[in-house]
Amino acid sequence: MTSSPYSPAQQMVAGLRDELRRYAPFDRMDEAHVEAFVAGAAQTYYAPGEAILQPQDGPVSRLLFLRRGGVAGGPQGADALGRAFHLEAGDLFPVAAWLERRAVSAAYRAEDDCFCLEVPAEAVRDLAQQSQVLSDYLQGRAQHVLALSREATKTAVASQALAEQSMEARLGSLPRRDLVACPATAPLREVLLLMHRRGVGSVLVLDASGAAQGIFTRHDLLERVALAQPPMDTAIEQLMSRPVHTLDVEHSVQDAVLLMSRHGVRHVPVTERGRVVALVSERDLFTLQRLSLRRLSGRLREAEDLPALVQAAPDIRRLALALLAQGLSARSLTELISQLNDVLTERAVWLAARQHGLDLKRACWLAFGSEGRSEQTIATDQDNGLVFVSDHPDADREAWRAMGQLVNETLDACGYPLCKGRIMAGEADCCLSVDEWIGRFGQWIDQGAPEDLLKANIYFDFRPLAGEVMLAAPMREFVRRRAAQMPRFTRQLAQNALRNAPALNWRGALDPQREGGHEWLDLKLHGTMPLVDGARLYALAHGIDATGTRARLEAAAAAMGVDAHESQTWIGAFEFLQMLRLRVQVQEHARGADANPNRIDLRSLNDIDRRILKESFRAAQRLQQRIKLDYLR
Repeated sequence: MTSSPYSPAQQMVAGLRDELRRYAPFDRMDEAHVEAFVAGAAQTYYAPGEAILQPQDGPVSRLLFLRRGGVAGGPQGADALGRAFHLEAGDLFPVAAWLERRAVSAAYRAEDDCFCLEVPAEAVRDLAQQSQVLSDYLQGRAQHVLALSREATKTAVASQALAEQSMEARLGSLPRRDLVACPATAPLREVLLLMHRRGVGSVLVLDASGAAQGIFTRHDLLERVALAQPPMDTAIEQLMSRPVHTLDVEHSVQDAVLLMSRHGVRHVPVTERGRVVALVSERDLFTLQRLSLRRLSGRLREAEDLPALVQAAPDIRRLALALLAQGLSARSLTELISQLNDVLTERAVWLAARQHGLDLKRACWLAFGSEGRSEQTIATDQDNGLVFVSDHPDADREAWRAMGQLVNETLDACGYPLCKGRIMAGEADCCLSVDEWIGRFGQWIDQGAPEDLLKANIYFDFRPLAGEVMLAAPMREFVRRRAAQMPRFTRQLAQNALRNAPALNWRGALDPQREGGHEWLDLKLHGTMPLVDGARLYALAHGIDATGTRARLEAAAAAMGVDAHESQTWIGAFEFLQMLRLRVQVQEHARGADANPNRIDLRSLNDIDRRILKESFRAAQRLQQRIKLDYLR
């Protein structure tokens, strides 16, 4: 049952103000406005499953800030699959109904213990008139919630499939947070302060060896502290729940779900050789199941600042790993990764432009290399540039470069390392006006030496990403027309495309590099790269606009009259090699290794994979043989 609301005492206002300032829009509001919001708020608690707002309640009378817990919003009676949206700590709701002075159109229910601050609707309207930051946020938030509602049906099936697949994951493979723990002798006062500082709902009680003795949760806080009111110096061992049900790192997510259901608990300590190394909560498992492309895209698009993007970026890799385990094809998975990276980059560019006071209608962010081809894998660095409009590019370049450097640094913090070759928008050579870019492409095509083109290859995979995308159109048209007219240029591209041969010996067998008992093959250098380079060559030679390797090979085969069986063999080889690269990168990601993310030990492959790998290399070899006949006879 909902507890009676009460207003925060004056001494609590400062603490709540600091708590709110961790979230948008309070992080950008004047301190006085944040304090006014807190001072006018009542604190309420909702038990798991309890209705918070319903359509039959009539026009909303209050706006709620969710401090702790999760809230599900959707049609009344809808199950988890039919949820229209999910709210987390830091969310304000129901904004759309509040703006339109109507009843909510969906039922809101607490998914777990929910603690809210509730402010009367009219008080929020008064405050929004004083705070432009709050007003702007509420207007934008309403549109976001409506968009999520419209997209719910489209994503339900995909979300369910991901949830079912995630049940097989090892508990040891889940992301780990720092454990919040204390000894059994810790006084209640210290434990409560620890929970408040760390913003958690539970504290593990461990012995000297790291084994679990008990756990103190929000449920214990309500039952054994709020109601019983023991002295604040009471040892936590007298208030904690025990015994503690634990699982080992080798158990699955499904094992944790069954244990929680069987024993009615919401937290499961995860052990390794008897020592607690992680704590999995019911909320963690729900979060794992609700991760989806739509939700993650929305989170990235709505990041309020660059640090928020950095915080969200690891979920791109989490989603990629989950979908790879689900059996998604290499083509679909690399396109998905690239799409999410696009969303992240677009938001980073927009935020950086706003911070530097620049107008993105006068510039466009360009993606090069694998991102330009929409073929990014889990382990990928940056290749990007900027094109801008200017009558005096030398005078305007530094402002755009500064913005580019900020984006490059942000992407680096998000897990996309700075390009070792310095092909980045923050570099002067990659921050050019439209005419300068056209001049540079013209120099490569008309006068470039083979070594110049070797370094410039990935520039020809460019794709406009953020800002005024039409600025890239004259660049694209110039390259399409000029490259097809220059036999010298295509011959040099052909020479470069043959530099990295598939790793086959003279007998046609796999030819690994033997080192310390390993048999290494570089799947990128001697596998996908010959196919990528060949596809780029034929696309430029035949005036094909496509940038993706698969699309280039299909279009080139049609233009050259190549048998469909042969072209599909090239594409199949590329897809298989991409999938092997992803598998390697998943393993390296799990180990946290810094080794070459594209190198595989032949001894780790079964006989079938070895045979397909050899046939894939042979397909790449046949493509290179065709290049020799077409351009180097």
